[in-house]
Amino acid sequence: MSGIPELSLLETEFARAGGTELPYLRVHYARFAATKREFDRTRQGRPGAVLDVGAHWLHQALLWALDGWSVTAMDMPVTLDVAMVRDLAALHSIRLLPNEDLEHPAALATLADDSVDVVLFTEVIEHITFNPVALWRAIYRVLRPGGTIVVTTPNYYALRGRAFAPMRFLRGGGGGLAVDALIGEPTFAHHWKEYSLEELARYFGLLSPDFRVAKARRLMDYHAKAFVSISGRAYMAIERAVPFLRPQLHVEIVLPEKRSGVIGDPAW
Repeated sequence: MSGIPELSLLETEFARAGGTELPYLRVHYARFAATKREFDRTRQGRPGAVLDVGAHWLHQALLWALDGWSVTAMDMPVTLDVAMVRDLAALHSIRLLPNEDLEHPAALATLADDSVDVVLFTEVIEHITFNPVALWRAIYRVLRPGGTIVVTTPNYYALRGRAFAPMRFLRGGGGGLAVDALIGEPTFAHHWKEYSLEELARYFGLLSPDFRVAKARRLMDYHAKAFVSISGRAYMAIERAVPFLRPQLHVEIVLPEKRSGVIGDPAW
């Protein structure tokens, strides 16, 4: 099979494994499909080995497995130990890699050097609250020369994003994560830092001179068809006309060769 499997096929496969969180899958399928479609648009070569960091219930991982990729899914044990997740992984030969804490990516030590063609880091980077150098050193080791890291994340400068909140500023509501979200949302729901496209390029440049940004795009909303209100259509018209204000970022970082390693060195 090649291309993007339909949502109905994913639902069928999860049903075979005992089910999944269907409301979550139905909401996020558009994002999973858009990410893979954008990657496939410029992909060269046959499917290889993909590491999905933050794989959750394997919704995205299954999309790639159905397209012939050899998938390793990394997430917390509390997620990957769910029976339905294990059964789905067994059905589609997805390797599960439980890891308690991304700040200490010990599970990646079980992967061989240069064994991964693509690393999916989708809607993860905005949730990181720790210094990421150790994580990227581990990912650098397993990523083969010529491999790609795919990063998706919200655009800080989106028209509907945090950068444009004048009333909050005038009310003295501060910046960054709102207190209401800090108190009212589960731990891993928070977007601790949202990025600009330029920041992501600098982020990987500071990590290693070996990393090269091969693709950097601002994309329309993954659920664009849902914006049918007058205000929603107006927002979308502006975003189409002004790419800087589009809500989603898609960045692909390639590792042409390994020379310098990850040189970031956190210090007080």
